[in-house]
Amino acid sequence: MDRNPIIIESTATRLGTRAETDSQRVLKNTYLLLSASLLFSAATAGASMTYGWPYPGILVTLVMFYGLLFAIEKMRNSAWSVALVFALTGFMGLTLGPILSMYIRVLPHGSSIVMTSLGITGATFLSLSAYAVFSKKRFEFMASFLFVGSMIAFLLGLVAIFFHMEALSLAVSGMFALVSSGMILWQTGEIVNGGERNYVLATVSLYVSIYNLFLSLLRILGASDRR
Repeated sequence: MDRNPIIIESTATRLGTRAETDSQRVLKNTYLLLSASLLFSAATAGASMTYGWPYPGILVTLVMFYGLLFAIEKMRNSAWSVALVFALTGFMGLTLGPILSMYIRVLPHGSSIVMTSLGITGATFLSLSAYAVFSKKRFEFMASFLFVGSMIAFLLGLVAIFFHMEALSLAVSGMFALVSSGMILWQTGEIVNGGERNYVLATVSLYVSIYNLFLSLLRILGASDRR
């Protein structure tokens, strides 16, 4: 009878250690795949800029983006999911190339704005990720706010695009910057605390947040430069 508490405590310790090891493995795999996909996305964006490939259009972009997201979700436990991640990030790089070319060509300080946006995005991601990893906090209370905020920003963004509302587009960019930053913090916290065990889905979530954050900063800084 006296050994039971020790046995229970030992079992709980082993389970806790195993859960922590699993979380570290998911975090490591996520960062490895995220790094590779970001490099691949940068390569396709560079190719798009070099060869002057046009932007595919908002409808084609949305269909491809959500189609690939759906495929990744369905195949998340298959080896094909990694290939689909590269298909998604490569395609998003292709859509990013023409946007970057336009900013560099049209704005007086286009190249500087692109590099500044990239630097702020990288610093934001590293800072938020480091805080989530070392604090080991779980930010699940943010999930509903982030979901609602992203949906509102998405719908308002479509209105701004189709009705050419520059002021609304700028406001949406600010919303996406905040939501994307929150998503990075929340997703990393989920990985660290074992709430997310699929590194493919975690990678896609972080990639989309980084992509949206970069574009939002690009629009905000670009609007400031035009003025």
